[in-house]
Amino acid sequence: MKAVILAGGLGTRLKPFTEIIPKPLLPIGEKAVLEIQIERLKKSGFTEIYLATNYKSDYIENFFGDGSKYGVKLVISKEDKPLGTAGPLTLLKEVLTEPFLVMNGDILSLTDFKAFYEFSSKQESILSLAIKKEIKPYAFGNIDFVGDFVTNIEEKPDLIFYILAGIYVMKPEIFNYIPKDTYFGMDLLIKKLLEEKVKVIKYELSEYWLDIGRLNDYEKAQDIYNEHFKE
Repeated sequence: MKAVILAGGLGTRLKPFTEIIPKPLLPIGEKAVLEIQIERLKKSGFTEIYLATNYKSDYIENFFGDGSKYGVKLVISKEDKPLGTAGPLTLLKEVLTEPFLVMNGDILSLTDFKAFYEFSSKQESILSLAIKKEIKPYAFGNIDFVGDFVTNIEEKPDLIFYILAGIYVMKPEIFNYIPKDTYFGMDLLIKKLLEEKVKVIKYELSEYWLDIGRLNDYEKAQDIYNEHFKE
């Protein structure tokens, strides 16, 4: 099975750390973020992993080499210019000839990637999205009313969102919808598919998941490393 990790972001929200080290190489406990991702993908049966890079690509290539020390085939794909989150996949079109998994390079998760892959491969869809339920407490009571008359009060209700988890399974037909040599984001890809009435499937994650794009999330990742990711 093949997977692509999107590791080309500038990591601007994690400055000053990312002024020296590319975000995917930031240490979490004893390992770099990308190391944790690669090892978890390997455990799920992914043996061919592509790193889509841009910012400080040489650092990443020198750190990982060919992936042999992780028991996988690791290939570095480098953008000549920023291509967004979907655009970099077009550079790998020739090798992604079967269903493949894509994930952002700033995510830590205990997701069963193999289960997601197998579920998605069976669907009549060229794109499956991993989603995660987020519950946020609301700070105020909510009032319902008709005209000037109050009909109900709900004290500090929870707000429930389903967020895009930054993990996808795609089929090769997806390349018919991603323009070449163009900055193109996953959000634009999803909207384009929906506008053209192409089926998009969701897959809800129940396992631990954390986006470490911000400083407070990076600090949280340090706190949970021993519990979830130390081996």
